[in-house]
Amino acid sequence: MRKQQNFQWESISLGTCYYPEHWDRSLWEEDLIRMQAAGIKTIRIGEFAWSKVEPREGEFTYGFFDEFMEVVGKTDMKVIFGTPTATPPAWLTEKYPEVLNCRMDGIKYRHGMRRHYNYNSPVYQELSRRIVEKFASHYAGHPNVIGWQIDNEINCEVDVFYSESDTAAFRTYLKEKYGTLEKLNQELGLIFWNQEYTAWEEIYVPRTTIHDSSNPHLTLEYIRFISESAIAFCRMQSDIIRKYMKPGDFVTTNGMFDHLDNHKMMDEALDVYTYDSYPNFAYCLAEDPVHNPGLNDRKWSNHLSRVRSVCPHFGIMEQQSGANGWNTRMEAPAPKPGQMTLWAMQSIAHGADYISFFRWRTCTVGTEIYWHGILDYDNRDNRKLKEVSEIHNRVHAIRDLAGAKYRASFGVLEDYDNLWDADVDVWHKRVEKISKKEIFAASQLNHTPMDYVLLSDSTEYEDLKEYPVLFYPHGIILTEKRAMLLRMYVEEGGCLIIGARTGQKEEHGRCVMNPMPGMLAELTGTTVEEFTFVGALDGTVCMEWNDLQLDTGIFNDILEADKEDVKVLARYTSNYYEGKPALMERTVGMGRVLHFGGTFTRDTVRALLDYAGVLSPYEKQIELPAECELCVREKDGEEYFFILNYSSKNQEICLKKEMTDIDSGGNISGRVMLKGYETKVYKIW
Repeated sequence: MRKQQNFQWESISLGTCYYPEHWDRSLWEEDLIRMQAAGIKTIRIGEFAWSKVEPREGEFTYGFFDEFMEVVGKTDMKVIFGTPTATPPAWLTEKYPEVLNCRMDGIKYRHGMRRHYNYNSPVYQELSRRIVEKFASHYAGHPNVIGWQIDNEINCEVDVFYSESDTAAFRTYLKEKYGTLEKLNQELGLIFWNQEYTAWEEIYVPRTTIHDSSNPHLTLEYIRFISESAIAFCRMQSDIIRKYMKPGDFVTTNGMFDHLDNHKMMDEALDVYTYDSYPNFAYCLAEDPVHNPGLNDRKWSNHLSRVRSVCPHFGIMEQQSGANGWNTRMEAPAPKPGQMTLWAMQSIAHGADYISFFRWRTCTVGTEIYWHGILDYDNRDNRKLKEVSEIHNRVHAIRDLAGAKYRASFGVLEDYDNLWDADVDVWHKRVEKISKKEIFAASQLNHTPMDYVLLSDSTEYEDLKEYPVLFYPHGIILTEKRAMLLRMYVEEGGCLIIGARTGQKEEHGRCVMNPMPGMLAELTGTTVEEFTFVGALDGTVCMEWNDLQLDTGIFNDILEADKEDVKVLARYTSNYYEGKPALMERTVGMGRVLHFGGTFTRDTVRALLDYAGVLSPYEKQIELPAECELCVREKDGEEYFFILNYSSKNQEICLKKEMTDIDSGGNISGRVMLKGYETKVYKIW
């Protein structure tokens, strides 16, 4: 079992990101007063302001932030201080170029952007340690400071690192893990194409090769190394802050990004996790929201579900308030009236107990002049500020829901081995990406809430037993411990659903010389006779199940029974394997396992959820159109329905029993018309 998070907000509240270094001092006090008038109680500061404390190497001055905190001290505004390591100053990168990250071909990323450093430079580690110590020792005791954000968006911008420092650290990592070159060569399959190493100095992080193809097993290990490097950098800062912070304050960081075990980082370095939610990315000019089957801004509910897996009661450090965009990319329209509320309520519905809008006022200089905040350049009151005030009133009505549990009807298992292997293996990525997208779509469109559930070697049955149904879409990498845990889950009454390619590889990403589903074959009682992508000339390959013709997706495993008690539920209806099993079921102990040979589509997932008995669990209480999302949070035995209308058009819902409208305080039942982008919260009784 993972440890419980160390910090939870006592009530749901609002904040914003503020940059005093961007504004004339004459604006500070007025800004804080206007924020508080709109219901904003917390600001985040400092995460890009290294030079304000160390303008030159070894020269420390606190005058700027002391002056700002003096203004803050006249109010009851709370402050989350960011550590400034995401943007090293020019004096640092000019004197110590070894701190810079590099492209795969070794060319350094130069000063002028952000996140251009590498985690493994001893110089950068030491200078980061020193600046964090200076920030924390000086400001952690301030009565208005309540928390600390480490760095900013760890592994954002780039999640690969190719500096000389990374190569040196990677060699150390491999030595500690494998011990000998003989073991490294053997376990990572380096015999292929004569890639064996005879000295540790011959090993590098991935370098430019023909087609940029490197040994996939060594590359998978490299991604694990990146994650460990990022976590160590975060933990180093956390350990320093904890020496100085007041009891009751917290350490967090904001994310979430790839090539990073966010669960481990949460457990080892953080008290609470925060996410940056920008659903307006769905409407960037480079996107095609009219024809996108991925549900556009609603897709951020999928991201929020992953955040909830890391930290059940999380915060939003950056919540979209205006149009996003840099001067170099990401042009986007402004959010429509009501969408800021919709997206804030989307975050709260999925478990967020703190919402901080990015940013207070749009910056007039720099790369993010088009990343719009609550206020525009002209600093006048506007509709966005009015909407923040309205959000505050709504949040005030549900403030005591902080800590409420999100209620999911089924779970989707994820593990970092398979997530990272999909970054190395395009065959894996193609099936993984489409199936996850379609499972989420089926959950949304059929109003069947879902969770993502971490599967690791430390996961226990207690972590799984609350879910009557678990999907493990494409567990291509399997370990013996995880296979045993999944067997226990089924034997104790769970319904496990697996898809194509399950059990193809071992932990290093090497293919095993056993029929799929590998380590789960004893549980499923099935074997894979043959497998293939569904090609363009094959058309749609369906399976027939209970008079339904269901698309089996982009990849097909041709199944056969290996035990007598296996039941064939569906067979393929075309291609050279027409008539062969596509879906099989076996009862084991008090539960059952379904082995599906394809990749998942939303219609197939709907049929599977229906067969498993968890489809649309609240349909006797509420009827919703597909354009609306249903989220359920529970606290102290009471349930709350969050209804989110993602459409610009009015949508009618039907309350089949009497409920309390949290906004009005009155009881209501029957048909209710939701305006475009409108949200509702109902208490069930």
